[in-house]
Amino acid sequence: MSDERFTLDTNILVYSVDRRDLSRHARAAQIIRRAHAASCCLTLQAVSEFYTVVTRKNVVSRPEASRVAGYWLDVFPTVAATEATVRSALAVAETERASYWDALLIGTAAEAGCTAILTEDMSDGSSLYGVRILNPFIGDEIPPAVLRLFDAV
Repeated sequence: MSDERFTLDTNILVYSVDRRDLSRHARAAQIIRRAHAASCCLTLQAVSEFYTVVTRKNVVSRPEASRVAGYWLDVFPTVAATEATVRSALAVAETERASYWDALLIGTAAEAGCTAILTEDMSDGSSLYGVRILNPFIGDEIPPAVLRLFDAV
């Protein structure tokens, strides 16, 4: 297992229960299974956004969304934004380098020692707060850079 700590964006969590795009669903479910055994933490923001998105869009029922979110809270270490991270995210959003919510998520991950985030919402290969942005949905299979987060160094 890699010692590199990483986190998952909300879209990975949503796709893991959303069967409308079976390819993304299967990949997201595989990522979460592998992340559980790797050095992955979840931000409380991503878990909260997951619940909001899947219930608002009727992807799953409220009880099912609550059950899944609760399970992730039980099995993954979690991290939350600090006041300093909020202030920093506001400054980043003001410069339009990233949305406020993306900056807050990535800033929180950086503060927790994460060096990568899996997301499709930002430019693959870019970085913010020293956290690499990796899009796990590029190509026909999980990209090698993402697989390295799960495997032995």
